Amino acid sequence: MEAKKLASFFVLGYSYLRGVMNETVEIREILSERDHWLILDVRSPGEFHAGHIPGAVNLPLFTDEERAVVGTLYKQVSPEAAMKEGLKIAGSRLHIYLEMIAPFKEKKDKIALHCWRGGKRSEAMQWLYNFSGIEVYRIQGGYKSYRQSFISFLTENDLKFNVLGGCTGSGKTEILAEIARRGHQVVDLEKIARHKGSAFGSIGESAQPTNEQFENDLFEAFLSLDISRPIWVENESRNIGKVYMPEALWTRIRNSMLYNIEVDSEIRLERAMSYYSRPADVEILKQSFLKIKKRLGGLEYQNAIKAIDEDDLRTAASIALKYYDKSYTFQLQQWPAERVINLEHCNTVDETVDRLLLTELISC
Repeated sequence: MEAKKLASFFVLGYSYLRGVMNETVEIREILSERDHWLILDVRSPGEFHAGHIPGAVNLPLFTDEERAVVGTLYKQVSPEAAMKEGLKIAGSRLHIYLEMIAPFKEKKDKIALHCWRGGKRSEAMQWLYNFSGIEVYRIQGGYKSYRQSFISFLTENDLKFNVLGGCTGSGKTEILAEIARRGHQVVDLEKIARHKGSAFGSIGESAQPTNEQFENDLFEAFLSLDISRPIWVENESRNIGKVYMPEALWTRIRNSMLYNIEVDSEIRLERAMSYYSRPADVEILKQSFLKIKKRLGGLEYQNAIKAIDEDDLRTAASIALKYYDKSYTFQLQQWPAERVINLEHCNTVDETVDRLLLTELISC
């Protein structure tokens, strides 16, 4: 069928046929059988980039520019004018939408699609796919229902956290990895945030996700766990680089038991140097020191920059550690003393994990 005729057919038949094959599915059903569902996000590329359900495929009904046009008509003229313009834009490329879904439709048992609220955009695409013989469900409440599900998850479930603390260079990331390798549950907040959680935390990392996407990725990590069992996380500020933990999650973590590991300063210094020793990171390292210049003090800042210029990374790292040790000590003092367990001389990963797991078992 020619594109113009197909478009005319779509415009005339959509209102009549949209209720014939218009089945919906609730987000909780999809989340409980995540591996069986292919999720299609029909929002614009800009909306998708800002935040999306992990694993979803973006098959946009409109470009960002077209969405802006339709949205303006809706607000300034009328919903009917917006509908007509939307149909005019989409109707001429229905065959393209069918071609877009082809590579994905056989990858999962069931297909669900959504827009922001589960309204006109997802209804139109659902009608098209169902009419063409591809069974597609529409997520009730759209992407908004997914976002609300995360908040409900955090507030309605009694999540139990074990928080791993320690000064910079204590090897907390390596320790958490070993805890996970031994079969315990871990959520690596820094990995999900793509940031190590300090002024130097972006070194060696890819660009951070949006805050919205960070929350979505966190939700996905929690959904893969048995929430009746403890979850190990690293002690972090609420913000990790440019992203923030949801208030409900941050509060729950701050009310958990903190296992504070104490590691010899020389071992921490060696680890810090290994994290930031790549030549390509020199300018980024200087910029990182610049971020803390005011709190570091002018003299120490100049000493750090001079050390970097002289390829004396050890001196620069020791200056940074001294600053962050003070910062961590202050943070530790804010944690309720009755919920802090200190473990001294945690100088090797395996021995530290042995002690942590034994201590956690005894304290339960």
